[in-house]
Amino acid sequence: MSLAAVVAVVVATVLIGAFGLRVSRTTSDFYVASRTVSPLWNASAIGGEYLSAASFLGIAGLILTYGIDMLWLPVGWTGGYLVLLVLVSAPLRRSGAYTLPDFAEARLESMAVRRTAGVLVVLIGWLYLMPQFQSAGLVLRTITGAPVWVGGVLVGLVVAVNVLSGGMRSITFVQAFQYWLKLSALLVPLVFLLLAWQRDGAPGLSPQDVVSWQVPLGSGKEYGLYSTYSLILATFLGTMGLPHVLVRFYTNPDGRAARRTTLVVLTLLGAFYLLPAAYGWLGRLYMPDLARTDAVVLTLPGAMVGGVLGDVLTALVTAGAFAAFLSTSSGLTVSVAGVIAQDLLGGGVRSFRIATLLAVTVPLGLALWARALPVADVVGLAFAVAASSFCPLLVLGIWWRRLTVTGALAGLFAGGGLASGAVLATIIGGPYDGLLNALLAEPAAWTVPVAFTVMVAVSFLTPHRVPPGVARTMVRLHTPEALDLDRGDWRPKG
Repeated sequence: MSLAAVVAVVVATVLIGAFGLRVSRTTSDFYVASRTVSPLWNASAIGGEYLSAASFLGIAGLILTYGIDMLWLPVGWTGGYLVLLVLVSAPLRRSGAYTLPDFAEARLESMAVRRTAGVLVVLIGWLYLMPQFQSAGLVLRTITGAPVWVGGVLVGLVVAVNVLSGGMRSITFVQAFQYWLKLSALLVPLVFLLLAWQRDGAPGLSPQDVVSWQVPLGSGKEYGLYSTYSLILATFLGTMGLPHVLVRFYTNPDGRAARRTTLVVLTLLGAFYLLPAAYGWLGRLYMPDLARTDAVVLTLPGAMVGGVLGDVLTALVTAGAFAAFLSTSSGLTVSVAGVIAQDLLGGGVRSFRIATLLAVTVPLGLALWARALPVADVVGLAFAVAASSFCPLLVLGIWWRRLTVTGALAGLFAGGGLASGAVLATIIGGPYDGLLNALLAEPAAWTVPVAFTVMVAVSFLTPHRVPPGVARTMVRLHTPEALDLDRGDWRPKG
């Protein structure tokens, strides 16, 4: 049943993507769906791509292992959209850019800043894609016994076909469908799991579990307090620097629609993140010794319900898991391919399709080669890089007119470079001992302040490098579309 569910999700994804091909005709369709996506449709698509393997499988596994402290992950991933709403969404949409490097060039009038931003977009996208492919291999091995690499290759092929078929417009249809599939795939089985829990007498945690599992800010490891606060900082500030999330705001008609989209996203994510926490808690009750905790969502229905109904529920959560891999991987592939096509291959639909193949094959190779870490931990590292690079660039670029080209470059190299180095050391060389391991595994607490400090300090030291057109750019970013600047609506009255 689970294998049939995977096949059904793959077929539905390809068919919906093929429908996108019928309505994708221009370069604008491929990159930003011609900026015509409504807030509800766009919010569903954002939820579809944002709720990755880390959300669907990883949170439940970490809550099972470490307890309520890991609730900071869904809180941070949802709260990040509040920061995005207040500081970034509407001005970013008004910039009129296709990608984050487009925005960087438009704001700072520098090709060097654009190229640096492009490299960081590709790095973050590949880092985020890698655990999607690894988790797909885990799921397919769990249900069929197939080698780990099979699941990653399958997801990579389906994503490449979808993106090649219709670009952003096609992916929007796919991701909106997959958000609601993922929500249903967790909600429906959870109802039966709670009924089974009631049937068993509604057991609770043992006194030992209460002590070890319900103590906050511990993380179940050394320097847990530091790790927790660093993770909170990464998730709150990293959301605004995720290229596959920000590119969706360019598909809104205007800045007002971008703000409405963000509000709807907060609602959709808040509803979804109630569910993985319940799976983690039930997993602690029924499967506390599970070897690979990322698989708790897949194994709970069989353990608690059993029989044919348990098989059906397992098939449903498996379908939701594959939808998570496909939707997130699709959004990431679009954003990475857009940057590669624009900055390396000259732009156009043909360049976009070549870039799509590069965007998929490199992280797939990394997923098969790198050591496996808990999926939520790897995604947290991607958030740390985003928070240490694009967060200061966006916040200062949108709200501080004295940001200079030299300051932006120095901050991107300092914050993004340090965070990227910590990530590579964690994935390739770790684990390390003591405080060093905590600093490298959760780098945001020190790399984000470094990035902001360097960007501001170097900008003060190089005032002559302020872009000459900064006044015009700031007016464009902060003027509502309803005002007609040519008519004089912006002028003070009286």
